[in-house]
Amino acid sequence: MAEFTITGLRVVHQVATTGSFTRAAEALGYTQSAVSRQVAATEAAAGAPLFHRGGRGVALTPAGAVLVRRATEILADLASTELELAGLRDRLAGRLTVGAYPTAAMALVPRAMAEVVSGHPGLAIVLEDASTPALLRRVRAGRLDVVVIGVGQGLPEYDLDELRQTTLLHGHLLVAVADTHRLAERTAVTVPELAREHWIAGEGAPGEPQFGAWPTLANPRIVSTARSWSTRLGLVAAGMGITVVPELARPALPAGVRAVPITDSHWAGRATIALTPPRPSAQAQVMVTALRNQAARLHHAG
Repeated sequence: MAEFTITGLRVVHQVATTGSFTRAAEALGYTQSAVSRQVAATEAAAGAPLFHRGGRGVALTPAGAVLVRRATEILADLASTELELAGLRDRLAGRLTVGAYPTAAMALVPRAMAEVVSGHPGLAIVLEDASTPALLRRVRAGRLDVVVIGVGQGLPEYDLDELRQTTLLHGHLLVAVADTHRLAERTAVTVPELAREHWIAGEGAPGEPQFGAWPTLANPRIVSTARSWSTRLGLVAAGMGITVVPELARPALPAGVRAVPITDSHWAGRATIALTPPRPSAQAQVMVTALRNQAARLHHAG
């Protein structure tokens, strides 16, 4: 009789997170055929198909949704157990420096830091938020042990050679609106419905990627720009306009602001990845594991 395996659960979870057998294979360092075999074995153990296969990727079946929900809990518990055992074995200590782009520093990275410190109280973690170009310079210079950046449609093709990459989340962009806005109660909106909205965009130094209006919206009306997220979201809460936010920032939105998903077949999405030097320290590896755990929790909570 077929049985569930940790490897199978991890593969199915990654396919569900990325929406693609190919991207799951890249994230896990497997061949696509190995991913297909693990999914097939897990489907045999479940006694039901886990994914609907389509031309644009895969979607979970009802059985798949149940299994991925449980797999998220099991993998998180397993990772926490590994962290706890590691703490008993070597009591990781010292200083770990982590860098993140600002929206990753709003919720994802602080939660991962808390997870690490709970298992390794002797480890001091320092967080820096900065633009992606600055983060890449610092990790290559040895000033940061782990950095978290965004990659994908609409962003520059960053040079990531000689850095170890771990995919954390294939997340969506959302639109943040005031809770009194006409779209606040909607479960999803289309791009044409955003055509007459006033937009609040990011502002930064030349070469730093910023969130503008919705990426595929033609001729948006940008009424204000602000450098900090607190200012942008404050303007949103006051009803001065709407702004784009990554999915992983949803838990950190202030009172008076809601995030609404956008239906857009022309938007391929972006990924959040963790980068370390080629030979990361034990402390850095523990941090990357915690980032993966918290990214999975944020994704399924959304």
